[in-house]
Amino acid sequence: MDLHTLSESLPRDSSASEIQIVPYSSEDQLKSIAHLIETDLSEPYTVYTYRYFLHAWPHLSFLAMADGECIGAIVSKCERHKNGRNRGYLAMLAVKTRFRKRGIGSMLIQRTVEAMIADGADETVLETEITNTGAQSLYENLGFIRDKRLARYYLNGNDAYRLKLLLK
Repeated sequence: MDLHTLSESLPRDSSASEIQIVPYSSEDQLKSIAHLIETDLSEPYTVYTYRYFLHAWPHLSFLAMADGECIGAIVSKCERHKNGRNRGYLAMLAVKTRFRKRGIGSMLIQRTVEAMIADGADETVLETEITNTGAQSLYENLGFIRDKRLARYYLNGNDAYRLKLLLK
């Protein structure tokens, strides 16, 4: 994946320029991330799940900030997959409802993918609920492709799509 191609696909909305994308830096940010994700995602996560990602791969997680408020977050990891490729994984992405459609999710994904490439990632994957067409459009507009359908993947019984972005 050419990063220039990824960044060219980002919206050019002037409101997005007021948003700062900052790296995860401390446990102090965990409460804001957890609150945002609990509010905007359908799956529940324990504090241990957040800590698993944030302590092992802090450089792959970012927050979107506006006027000191966390309005978006992405939590990720990167490790060798059983297929031998270095695989990035986007575990959680959430943007507060009133800040959506401003390119914030795209900015968070771009920063994370750039960090994964720096870590030597060959590909990046994620799962999204089959009913979440907005998320599917976001990822597909950034070059992700549907890799497979996962039956009854979510706790609510819904299927998921696994999406993949090839980086090399």
